[in-house]
Amino acid sequence: MTDFRYDVDADGVAMITWDAVGKSMNVLTREAFGLVEGYIDQALADDAVKGIVITSAKKDFAGGMDLNTLATIREEAGDEPAKALFDFTMNGHRVLRKLERAGMEPKTNKGGKPVACAINGTCAGIGTEIALACHHRVMTDNPKSKIGLPEIMVGIFPGGGGTIRYSRMVGAMAAAPVLLEGKMLDPAKAKGAKLVDDVSADPVAAARDWVLNATNADIIKPWDAKGYKMPGGAPYNPAGFPTFVGASAMVNGKTQGAFPAAKALLSAIYEGALVDFDTALRIEARWFTNVLMNPSSSAMIRSLFLNKQALEKGAVRPQGIEDQSVKKLGVLGAGMMGAGIALVSAQAGIEVILIDRDQEAADKGKAYTESYLDKGIKRGKVTADKKEAMLSLIMATPDLVALEGCDLIIEAVFEDPAVKAEMTKKVEAVIPEDCIFASNTSTLPITDLAQASSRQEQFIGIHFFSPVEKMLLVEIIKGKETGDRAVAKALDYVRQIRKTPIVVNDARFFYANRCIIPYINEGLRMITEGVSPALIDNAARQLGFPVGPIQLNDETSIDLGAKIARATKAAMGNAYPASPADDLIFWLEEEGRLGRKANAGFFDYDEKGKRTGYWPGLQDKYPLAEDQPDLIEVQERLMFAQVLEAVRALEENVLMDIREGDVGAVLAWGFAPWSGGPLSWLDIIGTPYAAERCDQLVATYGDRFACPQLLRDMAAKGQSFYERFDPEAKAA
Repeated sequence: MTDFRYDVDADGVAMITWDAVGKSMNVLTREAFGLVEGYIDQALADDAVKGIVITSAKKDFAGGMDLNTLATIREEAGDEPAKALFDFTMNGHRVLRKLERAGMEPKTNKGGKPVACAINGTCAGIGTEIALACHHRVMTDNPKSKIGLPEIMVGIFPGGGGTIRYSRMVGAMAAAPVLLEGKMLDPAKAKGAKLVDDVSADPVAAARDWVLNATNADIIKPWDAKGYKMPGGAPYNPAGFPTFVGASAMVNGKTQGAFPAAKALLSAIYEGALVDFDTALRIEARWFTNVLMNPSSSAMIRSLFLNKQALEKGAVRPQGIEDQSVKKLGVLGAGMMGAGIALVSAQAGIEVILIDRDQEAADKGKAYTESYLDKGIKRGKVTADKKEAMLSLIMATPDLVALEGCDLIIEAVFEDPAVKAEMTKKVEAVIPEDCIFASNTSTLPITDLAQASSRQEQFIGIHFFSPVEKMLLVEIIKGKETGDRAVAKALDYVRQIRKTPIVVNDARFFYANRCIIPYINEGLRMITEGVSPALIDNAARQLGFPVGPIQLNDETSIDLGAKIARATKAAMGNAYPASPADDLIFWLEEEGRLGRKANAGFFDYDEKGKRTGYWPGLQDKYPLAEDQPDLIEVQERLMFAQVLEAVRALEENVLMDIREGDVGAVLAWGFAPWSGGPLSWLDIIGTPYAAERCDQLVATYGDRFACPQLLRDMAAKGQSFYERFDPEAKAA
């Protein structure tokens, strides 16, 4: 069996059908691409063939290139990986150019055969690039179907001709949402964006009819026709010049220069627009190779595609446990977190019992879902029927008896051990014996909270991030007594609500907050040292973080930070590491500057809640130093404050799988996505340099930068983290 089939029907239409063997989604391999070329040659050489239709036998058209192929090519190339990757990319261009020209005579553009693409379901990456090389594209009218070029989301860009073809079709500015933002479009929007030419209930039949009726003029691509001009103007054109200047400003404004793929993509479009089409493809291949050779792309592909996908498919799920999908969920606490959990659960079709102290509070929690759906209706993304169906799944009540029959409880009440303990005991008196009980605490050790339970093996932590409906990660925490069925239940539930899980062992702050808190505190320490808040936040943004530590503190609320500091100090006693950051937080709390929610924090805000600038009062208490530190010094302090905690978490077995450390960091708090995560970043800079830099930071700033013994040992051996800990490498 092969990944493609070839048939010619009675009317002379050659059908090339993509059906990757043993896979639920079509992904392109080197071997399959060679097979496709053979079928293209066969169709073009056969006088009985009038045209070609490329389609899929699966419910989706294609998921893109098998990204493991790129790694394999690099590994097989020996001392010349760049040449091997460039040659591989150019061979792909050659095949798609052959498909696009379809036997046309070079000078007259005559004699070619029409090629159409029938797109069903999802079409992404190289699948879309193959479609763009066809003369006509017909997509299914199913509104759930999507098409796009999302490569930028995993640290690369469309390198199979998609960048050059699409930008020449619609112009640089119109291409930006698809190429630079990686947006996946539904059929109607895809047609408006010219990703497809037609939408049909039967795309194969429509594509076939088009092939049988196409004229010679229909199959000549605009860039192959005489007198072609780029829509919106080329860079050297007075009309096009401002477009490229604006695009450059937009890319740098959004990425702060931290993501190499975005800059490379824009460079390929700009330089490609100055030359003929075939030379432009060569330029695209050179920039694509440049990005692939950057360690950032390998790290992003590994973390944001391969590892993320593995975790979502159950890579860390306990074996031998039957399906634990949730049928009836109880949510204790209808505040912001509880309401968000109820919302995403109802979205997944799960029956939800939303509990709070009285009916009014419970109803307020349910109203959060109603408000969310009303906004969706206004945007045309939600129907009235869908709204009614979702709301019918949520029962808001103060009556604990309603929890009877639940197979999972998620407690999201006030962050107080006594309150949580009381609620645990009350609920366990009502729920079934086999019901799993989870706490949505962000900092309190699960093992301690489980003491209130009579079924500790069924007690687990499920830590959501705020806002629940937007954040992609869920952190699952195993207490010392937590059993495998509870872990499987939590993982299956997270899969149901379409989020990415990581599973960690119990420890104060777990994994995510263990790293986030030092990031925030290091930024606050710098303020007390006289470092400009703007320098601190911008240094972080230029590393790729969505917000800097000062702004993040305002967003999450300053009094929350103060509560965490007090609770940690009370729990740790004399072992608590006192910090100038605490003094700053406590002072702001006393001043009533609690962050965005109070319209006053590190920032000033206008009456609409928009930031107007850093609060000048900061400098009254902590005057700006005359000599500001170097940007790199600030960035390394912020980075090492986090990555050393990630290493310690791995060293202490809080992190049980290196993949979870990287995926969790990027999805939970936006850790420098270009790096692939904290452990990938250490691999990029090298463990020997990291250990040496730790010693320098300790000498200047203190023991919080002390090099973990694990990192020290790896540095001495010249090891990388993925060399030593990657489960996939061990399996191989």
